[in-house]
Amino acid sequence: MDKGLLVVISGPSGAGKGTIYQRVIERTGMKRSVSVTTRKPREGEVEGVNYYFRTEEEYQQMIAAGEFLETAAVYNNFYGTPKAPVFENLDNGYDVLFEVDVHGAKSIKKKYPEAIAIFVMTPDFETLEQRLRGRGTESEDSLKTRLGAAKRELGKYEMFDYIVFNDDAEQAIGDVLDIINAEKRKVKNNVSVIKQLLGQN
Repeated sequence: MDKGLLVVISGPSGAGKGTIYQRVIERTGMKRSVSVTTRKPREGEVEGVNYYFRTEEEYQQMIAAGEFLETAAVYNNFYGTPKAPVFENLDNGYDVLFEVDVHGAKSIKKKYPEAIAIFVMTPDFETLEQRLRGRGTESEDSLKTRLGAAKRELGKYEMFDYIVFNDDAEQAIGDVLDIINAEKRKVKNNVSVIKQLLGQN
C-alpha cells in the first residue's frame, strides 16, 4: 500500500480557504488533522474529534519532545498539529487535509517535504478587501493590517506547489479536487499497485 497524501490549504484571511477546506473534506472523505490546544473545551467539543485538549505544561513538553508538525500561539493559547496521528494516517494510506496559515504551511513543508501546498487567493486585492469589508467585523485599522498581511503571505508564493484563485467558490473547490486527483495519479504515489500488477510484490 502506498502512503496517503498530505495536502495543505493556506492563504490570507478572507480568501475563502476555510470554505474550500470544508467542502473538500465533505466530498473526498479525506482525514482532517486534529490540533492540540491549551484552551478550555467549549460546550459540545469532544476530545480527539474537535481538539486534543492539554495543559500549557503538557503542551510545552510536547514542543520539547518535537511532537508537532507546526505550532502557534493565538490569543494567549497554543495550537499545534501533532505528528503521530497524521503520520499514522498517511502510513495507512489515508489522505490528510490541513487548513493552516502560511507560517504553519512553511513548518509542515520543512518537516514533511512531500506535502502538497496549495495557496488560495482572490483574483485581486480589491476583491479581498470587499470580502473583508463584507464581514462587517473589521475596523479600518484591522482591514489595513489584514491586507498588509495578505501581501506578505502572497510574497511567500515560492514555497507553494499550486495557487488557486477563488473568484467562484465551486470552481475553486473543483480546482483543488483536480490538484489532489492529479497528485494521486502520479506514478510515485502508485508504485505498490504497479508492482502488484507486475507480480513483483
